[in-house]
Amino acid sequence: MTLLEQAAIYLGAAIIAVPLFNRLGFGSILGYLIAGIAIGPGVLGLVTDVDNIFHFAELGVVLLLFLIGLELQPSRLWVLRRSIFGLGAAQVLVTAMALAAAGWWLMGLNFTAAIVAGLGLSLSSTAFVVQLLAEKKQLATLSGRSAFAVLLFQDLAVVPMLALIPLLGPHSGQGVITPGAVLVALAAFVILIAVGHFLLRPVFRLVASAGGPEIFTAATLLVVIGAALLMEMAGFSMALGAFLAGVLLADSEYRHELEANLQPFKGLLLGLFFIAVGMSVNLEVVGERPLVIAALVCGLLLIKATVLYALARLFRIDGHHARNLALVLPQGGEFAFVLFGAAFEHQVLGRDLVDLLIVAVTLSMAATPALYLFNERVLQRWLEGEKPPVFDSINEDEAPPVIIAGFGRVGQIVGRVLRMSQIPFTALEISQTQVDFVRKFGGKLYYGDASRVELLRAAHADKARLLVLAINDIEASVKTARTVRQHFPNLEILARVRNRHHAHLLMELGIRVLVREVYFSSLELTRNVLSRLGFSEAQARLTVNTFREYDEDALVKQHAIHQDEKMMIQGVKAAARELEALFESDIKSRARPESKKAGV
Repeated sequence: MTLLEQAAIYLGAAIIAVPLFNRLGFGSILGYLIAGIAIGPGVLGLVTDVDNIFHFAELGVVLLLFLIGLELQPSRLWVLRRSIFGLGAAQVLVTAMALAAAGWWLMGLNFTAAIVAGLGLSLSSTAFVVQLLAEKKQLATLSGRSAFAVLLFQDLAVVPMLALIPLLGPHSGQGVITPGAVLVALAAFVILIAVGHFLLRPVFRLVASAGGPEIFTAATLLVVIGAALLMEMAGFSMALGAFLAGVLLADSEYRHELEANLQPFKGLLLGLFFIAVGMSVNLEVVGERPLVIAALVCGLLLIKATVLYALARLFRIDGHHARNLALVLPQGGEFAFVLFGAAFEHQVLGRDLVDLLIVAVTLSMAATPALYLFNERVLQRWLEGEKPPVFDSINEDEAPPVIIAGFGRVGQIVGRVLRMSQIPFTALEISQTQVDFVRKFGGKLYYGDASRVELLRAAHADKARLLVLAINDIEASVKTARTVRQHFPNLEILARVRNRHHAHLLMELGIRVLVREVYFSSLELTRNVLSRLGFSEAQARLTVNTFREYDEDALVKQHAIHQDEKMMIQGVKAAARELEALFESDIKSRARPESKKAGV
């Protein structure tokens, strides 16, 4: 079968399965897995070369870890150190011991096989969990950040696990870690950090100035693949190398361009990875020993979820987020395939046991979206009712006159001027990354969703005089405004708006103080343009003010018809003709200014 034929099969299977499972509420990951099972050797047999596809599709995991690294500045990573080396290390050790004990006692495994099986099954799927949390928009929550910290430690733990396996085999003299191997590993880290710190920015600057967009994309892919290969040569996982490269570029001016270039590749290759996982399921093993497989999968999910929940509570994570953490990380991971393969190669595990464990890991992945959906739709409502997310608490003694909802570019400027004027305010921001960033510089900012009436009450919205609505997202902005209008009608709202449509939506709620975010800067830029084209300062200012007054008046008039698209188009055209006629009459009534430049 040619490469194009295989590509057509993968794309066709994904296009059929993923929308179907998204529509059913199970998410795209389960759709990819089922598509892989369907086209794999066990069902339709359309594709049989699973190993080669697996190696190629691992690039999707590599790109995913690079993009995650781009979102984590080194300072942010330092903030997570307690979760990574505390909760993460505890999860791996306790889970491995619990699973090893279960394997030794219930399955009759010898001590060595039980230890290796426990270590491999203690690992969760980074690609699977991060994708699932991203789809559910849970990455920024406490449980999402904790899950990522645990996954990062697991990726680090793969290295010593792989080094341990040769020591447990019958030929334990082979594969012993030598001082030379340690030096190679340290050298790889030093080289990657040095290159990332000193060379990457100048290289990207040169490529951006001298090459086209396609060369910049090629350079981005080269950096990711190069970092991955360097770490793999040193005995680490490729994903860890890509992650470190992303962290090193997280503070660079090219961060957003890098992310935009890699996003399409990441999505397709990650989908291919999950299809390959589905194709790897040995359905013959399932058919021969269904009860054993079912017991393995249920036992794995139950033991890991129990350990995760207990450790999360021990690390003072509240019950809501501890349960979310426990039900998003109980599956096996992609590195278990690597670990079990190495264990078979060094005669630590037998082929039958490896096949059983691989099938159990794959089916545990497939069960995770359904388990998380059960948590969202059943457990959460049963245990908590409609309890909102746990946000930061606000001191009851604080009742400032101003509340700022959204502390991004606009909200921060308002806050800085208020602080300079010694006017107290309460700032609310739903992005945990933004909260951490502002707090790092000593800013006072609360993590919370400003559209929640409970949070607004805690912020003393009933006593405040003004609400500065500076939320960037239009839907969230309108939702917050509606909540304030309904529960705090005496609180005056001053809103930052993205565009005319956003303005009309807020005007429907009776909000009249609306500032379009790029409007006044555009007018000021236009005034400078006119001045340099020969207009006097007074004429340039008068022209801009005339346009501003007419445009603001037109915005109010168009509000009455903004829901009727046909009338809106006619109104905009009529307003444009009217404004053009106004300027023509103004030009005729005065002499056109002398140009300061030829040809104007």
